[in-house]
Amino acid sequence: MALLPILEYPDPRLHTVAAPVTVFDDALRQLVADMAETMYAAPGVGLAATQVDVHQRLIVIDTSETKDQLRVFINPQIVAASDELVVCEEGCLSVPGIFEEVRRPRWVRVRAQDADGQSFDLDAEGLLAVCVQHEMDHLEGKVFVEKLSLLKRERIKAKLRKRKKR
Repeated sequence: MALLPILEYPDPRLHTVAAPVTVFDDALRQLVADMAETMYAAPGVGLAATQVDVHQRLIVIDTSETKDQLRVFINPQIVAASDELVVCEEGCLSVPGIFEEVRRPRWVRVRAQDADGQSFDLDAEGLLAVCVQHEMDHLEGKVFVEKLSLLKRERIKAKLRKRKKR
């Protein structure tokens, strides 16, 4: 396994829309393992392939406290979502050290495939629902800070630029 470099906002590659996964092979399973290792080392609770400059529809998530419940979502789609919205504080491995409140549906039903290509449906709520939606945004070329006001986005960009200069 290998740690993969994580792209940081505002890197333009984060705005690439991911292509569907069509081949379920050892290379894909290796990518899943590498992404999981990268996510755990960061440390984070979710990682989209887009964030490691692989533009395929693949995300890994582990919201467990024990970090032993890895979930793999390939070609995920939200097939249902609650009308009720909740506000949650979100962070992102591609926007290190920044946490902001984002409004999202309280629960979602996700249809996806596992690393072997087997389809499954999952009803997610709480942190898992937020994480699924956040990571799926990455697959569409969106970063959570883009849900914020222009003023907040500009402040975040300035903070990240300043941090990089140090």
